[in-house]
Amino acid sequence: MRSVRRCSRTGCLNPAVATLTYAYADSTAVVGPLATYAEPHSYDLCEEHALRLTVPRGWEVVRHDGEFAMPEPSVDDLTALAEAVREAGRVDRPMPEPPSTPGGPRRAHLRVLPDPVSD
Repeated sequence: MRSVRRCSRTGCLNPAVATLTYAYADSTAVVGPLATYAEPHSYDLCEEHALRLTVPRGWEVVRHDGEFAMPEPSVDDLTALAEAVREAGRVDRPMPEPPSTPGGPRRAHLRVLPDPVSD
């Protein structure tokens, strides 16, 4: 299931409702509805920052005309969550084999030690 994405602005904890992308060749910043997936070269913004965005002199801003709204969970998200829960609860689910290592079974890196003797 999709988690709530937060505003990319430093210190802002508000949920993101818009996505900011740049068209450098056109000196344009584009603020539109929240993208389906977070992209590495775009920024998620809350409503306040999406509406207050300013750009350098000589640049222009293209903004979405409508209101920014929180994305609703899709049927795909709910179906994926239900299937994950169902799979985790299966009794007949095959357990993964521990990785084999040369020289015998793998030993755990943690072990129980006796209590130290105090003198």
